[in-house]
Amino acid sequence: MTLAARARTAVPTDTGRGAGADGRTGFAARAAVRAERGPGGRTRITRLRSDGPLALRESGDSVYLVGAGAGPLGGDDLELTIGVGPGARLDVRSAAAALVLPGRRDAGASRLIVRADVAAGGRLVFAPEPTIAAAGCDHHALAEVTLDEGAELVWREEIVLGRHGEPSGRYVSRFDVTAGTTPLLRHELRIDENATSGAVLGDAGAVGTLLITGVTAEPHADEGLAVLPLAGSGVLVTAMAADTVRLRERLDRGRRLFT
Repeated sequence: MTLAARARTAVPTDTGRGAGADGRTGFAARAAVRAERGPGGRTRITRLRSDGPLALRESGDSVYLVGAGAGPLGGDDLELTIGVGPGARLDVRSAAAALVLPGRRDAGASRLIVRADVAAGGRLVFAPEPTIAAAGCDHHALAEVTLDEGAELVWREEIVLGRHGEPSGRYVSRFDVTAGTTPLLRHELRIDENATSGAVLGDAGAVGTLLITGVTAEPHADEGLAVLPLAGSGVLVTAMAADTVRLRERLDRGRRLFT
């Protein structure tokens, strides 16, 4: 079977919205992608599985998340598993921004879990377009990444605090990275009505982080930007800005400070 045919036949029918065994309502979707190094050193996608609103499309050297439905909505339980084999390279991006919406009153929080494993000599770039936390939403985003020795990671997250003219909903972002058996980063951001007060985020309309391993930098901070060297090999850039354009500019500026 060719790779293209395998990718097309690996898309199951979504489960639809309804109450799950744990009482949650909404989609329970599980998607996956795996990249392996093929003959001649070229990376090939050996697994591409879409499910529910998590639709994956291969394009050149990248895999794109393409929204196949509204949301995430309250009660949705979404999971994406990413595997990068030894020496392989994988870019995971998205075709557009994601809009997190509230569900019905008894739906509970929506959840997106991304689990990634990168083998020795592999490289993963995870850089989707921004996520918009619409008013009234309650969303948990969790990323768990394991890196083997010599693996490389670039991970970008950008969050927009509400649509135009509205406040942000509740948004919790948790990012755990382990290099071998050693924790490299444990990072959590909680956004609610208190976080968007002048004492915390001021007038910022967007916040973001950029983690890059295998680089070094001096600690640096200026208006809306901070660069933090990690105890292991890596740098965490955090930024906030009035909008997504300025946020991306600040994250890029922080990256240029690397030595």
